[in-house]
Amino acid sequence: MAVNTALRDYLKTRRSVGIGFLKDFGPTSEELNEILTIGTRVPDHGKLTPWRLVVFAGDARAAAGEKLAALQKARNPALDEAGMEIERRQFLPAPVTIGVILSPKPNPKAPEMEQLLSAGNVCFNLSHAAFALGFAASWTNRWYGFDTEAQQILGARGGERFVGFVHIGTPTTVIEDRDRPDLAQIVTYFAS
Repeated sequence: MAVNTALRDYLKTRRSVGIGFLKDFGPTSEELNEILTIGTRVPDHGKLTPWRLVVFAGDARAAAGEKLAALQKARNPALDEAGMEIERRQFLPAPVTIGVILSPKPNPKAPEMEQLLSAGNVCFNLSHAAFALGFAASWTNRWYGFDTEAQQILGARGGERFVGFVHIGTPTTVIEDRDRPDLAQIVTYFAS
């Protein structure tokens, strides 16, 4: 197999772009379908498809934020308007957010940990797909991704949980690279 220089160079320089720097325009419906197709092309031991996706686009982004704000207000009546606004904007300004849900299937040959890793791969592949189509992405997981009631509000069913939210849009800035791990500090070679 020949070296794919463009892919190699992309992987060596890939960098998430924070949600605050993702604006319109987002992917068209055809581009989104391509992102979803690429995103779900991941290792999946046993062909279980142990994940589901929820797309937050258009007015649904603000509607999801309103529901999160209402949940937080019900839990904390003292929450002020600034706090409410933070919750309302959880899926803004990025034009599209894809929630990835772990939907585990009982299988003795593919334990839940493998299925979780497969779902995590979906998150990362969605990010790669967005970049491949000329957009930028940020994979996050905030409080609502760990809160059972919030997860249900956003589309998780019994026994499911979100593993991440991939925000996609047009980048409005160039993100500087960050320090990367020193391989000598993190890599060992097994010796027989």
